[in-house]
Amino acid sequence: MHDSRRTRLVLSVLLIAAIALITLDFKDGGTSPARRVGADIFGPVERIAHTVANPVTSVFDSITGGPSAQSTIADLQRQNAQLRAQLSAAQLSKADQAQLNQMLQLAGRGGYRIIPASVIAAGGEFSDSVTLDVGGNDGVKVNETVLNGSGLIGTVTDVSSDTSTVLLATDASSVVGVRLAGSNEIGEITGTGKSMAGSGMLRLTLFSASTVLQPGQQLVTFGSVGNQPYVPGVPVGTVVSVSSSAGSLTQGALIRPFADFTTLGVVGVVIQGPRQDPRDSVLPRPAPKVTVTVTARPTQSPANPANPAANPAPSAGG
Repeated sequence: MHDSRRTRLVLSVLLIAAIALITLDFKDGGTSPARRVGADIFGPVERIAHTVANPVTSVFDSITGGPSAQSTIADLQRQNAQLRAQLSAAQLSKADQAQLNQMLQLAGRGGYRIIPASVIAAGGEFSDSVTLDVGGNDGVKVNETVLNGSGLIGTVTDVSSDTSTVLLATDASSVVGVRLAGSNEIGEITGTGKSMAGSGMLRLTLFSASTVLQPGQQLVTFGSVGNQPYVPGVPVGTVVSVSSSAGSLTQGALIRPFADFTTLGVVGVVIQGPRQDPRDSVLPRPAPKVTVTVTARPTQSPANPANPAANPAPSAGG
């Protein structure tokens, strides 16, 4: 409708008429003929407005106030979750898909229940940390273990509705209880704070000074009370070099982590720990050794005394 002087005039007349009819009807206690006149004038307008607004009102009532409102909302939420999962799967690159498959295999062997997530930001102002695209709405909580298909990544330190922050194991403030694979010797690892700039190492302090510690030995998480912040049995890394001093009550070593913190893509938040400690069963399986058997073959047939003609003739000098 175009705004014009005629339109404004018509609206003003209708408004004055409505006020007059209401006043007359009020004075007569609702029995005045003015009520019928008003119905004749404004009834068509009311019906048109009701016809236009009724579909919208019905939809709104069916979602918010109808008898099946809760089931409708639940169905929409499930459909939304399915669409989000399909979209996330479609957006996975081949590398991320490989990481996801490897992580699911590790979680299956260890008995960990995880929520897959993608790293959407890396680095903090004062810490080695990453941000994930899952949060409280997905069931993530503070102090839960984070891993990938290779091993330990860190622990959740902050959660919002849709995102979460993970402190990496390589951060200088990170402390993780570990166990030496194949034994009950325990210790702790701390980060060196260099994961964002390169393949950061971890620093091991083994609590026993008498244990033989040597390069090549592997470490897994020892686990925490209630599986928080760390569940047991997650692969951590391999001893690279050993450092010990005479008279020391502990031993130290540098650890190369199994996980590559410079290429983090798909990770998993452990929302439920294993029923039993997986011990060393989740450690990377060594590559099978291939044994090659070589059979020696003579390059020349031996002398045959039964056939002198087959033997080579001696040289003149011999």
